[in-house]
Parts: sequence; structure tokens; C-alpha cells
Amino acid sequence: MIMLLLGQRFAQAQNVITVAAYPAVDSIVKSALPAWKKTHPNVEVKIISRAYADHHTAMTTALATSSEPPDVMVLEYSYVARFATGGGLEDLGSSAYGLQNHDGKFVPFALQQAMSPKGQWVAVPADIGPGTLLYRKDLLEKAGLEESNLTRSWDSYISAGLTLKKHTGAYLIAHARDIKDLIIRSKGKPTEGLYFDSQNKVLVDSDRFVKAFELAKQIRDNKLDAKVASWSNEWAEGFRRGHVATQMSGAWLAGHLNNWLAPATTGMWRAAQLPENTWAAWGGSFYAIPKGAKNKKLAWELIQLMTLDPAQQLSAFKSQDAFPALISVHDDPFLQQPIEFLGGQKARLLWRESARNIQATQVHKLDPFAEEVVNTELDKVLDQGKDIRLALKDAQKLLERRARR
Repeated sequence: MIMLLLGQRFAQAQNVITVAAYPAVDSIVKSALPAWKKTHPNVEVKIISRAYADHHTAMTTALATSSEPPDVMVLEYSYVARFATGGGLEDLGSSAYGLQNHDGKFVPFALQQAMSPKGQWVAVPADIGPGTLLYRKDLLEKAGLEESNLTRSWDSYISAGLTLKKHTGAYLIAHARDIKDLIIRSKGKPTEGLYFDSQNKVLVDSDRFVKAFELAKQIRDNKLDAKVASWSNEWAEGFRRGHVATQMSGAWLAGHLNNWLAPATTGMWRAAQLPENTWAAWGGSFYAIPKGAKNKKLAWELIQLMTLDPAQQLSAFKSQDAFPALISVHDDPFLQQPIEFLGGQKARLLWRESARNIQATQVHKLDPFAEEVVNTELDKVLDQGKDIRLALKDAQKLLERRARR
């Protein structure tokens, strides 16, 4: 009898699945464990948490080498295509998993981002980043401006920036590059990604990029950007001190500002749709199963809990400002609640509208490299006066060479 009990305990101890994640997805998974234990009392979930960059580096290594991968792998959307191309992730649309039975339950653009070039669903979206314009209402009032001055058109946005600078001394935006990032995210065709189309054609030498570079140059020429990079100490300090009046980003940034970036500015910020009703998305988290995982069945059951259970999706929304990819949650009364940090504004309704209008953007394994190339050329335009057409042509040539390898 003693040996039998010891054997049972040993068997239970072996029933462990691992989840590799980055903040704050690690906290979201942890908060779901009580619900998991109700249906899987003998299955322990071990969460391996690393900083964002370290996590994706570790996952790249796990898939590229013989090292043991986790059972569940969390990926930020920009990494999904890179990992999918390598063939190291399970096809969750296969009969073994059946994601195709749930495709109508997710925001279409997010699910499209989880599809590999071969038409396989290699990940499931958990949260999305509907684009929004966050702005300092107090600074606008001081300058005699209204929200419509920022959103009516790009010309109006830049004109408002000049007025803001004159009357408040604040910069319109942290970095001119942010304008470029928005335009290239939003002006593509359904068969296009940010930098490549579905046929691997480079798209950098196009009107979309010309407009993005021209607007960024207008911002810089008029000295309307603070020239600080996102996530730097100077960037955060600009928000705390009111040195930056607007920021384009995913809706999740409002939560970051409230929770740790600039909590003392509660009530000073508001959210709006992006200028000219430009629809774009910033980021998003996905769950995937590596082909080398040892507990695929349990991994899939956990992923379904995290992505298809409305209660878990809503919990993540409330605790971590993770806007749900699951459409059914978008009708929850929580979206109607005012947000104190945004002066009581019901901004989640704006973000829901944005989510409904965003078109799917194809992702490509070379997107991170292409971003570096394009940003380098933009810096040459902004800092050295390089001709925009020439800069884009040079970026095009370099990316075409890389794509042919």
C-alpha cells in the first residue's frame, strides 16, 4: 500500500507542463491557475518568465537547437511569422487541435496574424493592441485647442503641434519615427504586410512609405518631436513632466501610464481615434505549441482556457489592460465603465471601434530586420537631410538582396 501511494504521488509529480512567457502575460497565466486546477487538479503549471527580449531570444534558441522547448510558448505578434517559417510550431488548425472550429470567435486581423505562409494557424491570439491617440487634455486647453484639432487631418495635427509648442513649450510627440510607424501600419492592402507582400515582394519603395517619411520630416523640420526613443528614461520622463503632449500607441499604453509610467498624471490624459480615423494595431500576445513539446494535449487545453474562456479573457483585461482578442468579451459591461486615469472617459468603447476596423496585416520573418533598415534610412533623412526617395530606394535594394537569400 505504501509503495502504491508513493507511486501515485510520483506519477502526479511528473504531470507538469511548462509555460514560457514575458511580463505581464506571465501574471495573466498565473492568475488563471485556480481555474485550471478545478479541471486539472493533478497537473502543475510551471511558468518560466523572462524579460521580453530575453524571452524571445530563449525561444529562438529552443526551436533552433535540440534543447527542450516549453509546452506552451507565448509570442509577441512580430515574432510569430519568424517562428512559423522555421516550421517549429504545431499547426493548431489541424484535426488534432481544431482551431478552425473557433475562427469566428476572434478578432479577424489578429487571427490572420497567426497564420503561416503555408496557411497553417501556428498560434492563438490572446490580446490585441487597438491603435489610439493619447493626448494631454490640460495642455490642449492651455493652448486653446480641442481634440478635433489633433484628429481632423494630418495637416491639422501638425498645425496643432505648432500651437502647442508656442503656448506650452511641449513637444507634439516623442519621436518623429512614431508617425512613420503608424502610417506604414495602416495604409497597406489586405495582401500586404508592413514591408513585404504575400509574394515576398519588398514594399518599401511605395507611396505608403513616402507619405510616412514626409510626415516624419515635417514633424522634425518644425521641431515638434522631443527626439527620444520609446521606453527610454527620457521618454517616460517626458510624460511625467508634461513635455510631450501626444502619443500614438496601442490602447495598452494607457494602462502603463496609469500603473507605472506616469501615475501622477491621472485625469490629465484623454484617448481619441488616430488622425483621419487611421486604423492600426500595436502588438498582441499569442500562445503556441512547439513541435518538440512533450505535453501537447495538456498544452492545448491550457491555451483554450487562456484564449477561449470569456472569464479569463475578461480577467486579463481588468488586471493587465490586455484588450481581448475574443470578440464575445467586447460586449461585456466592463467596456462601458469610465476610466479614472482618462478623466472618466469611456475609452474602451473607442478601442473596440478601432479593433473592429483594423485590417489584417501579413507578418513576415524579415520584419524585424526590415524595421532596422527603414529606421536607419529615416534617421538619415531626419538628421542628415537625405532625399526621401533615395533613402527608400536604398532600403528597397538592401531588403531585396536579403529576401533573395
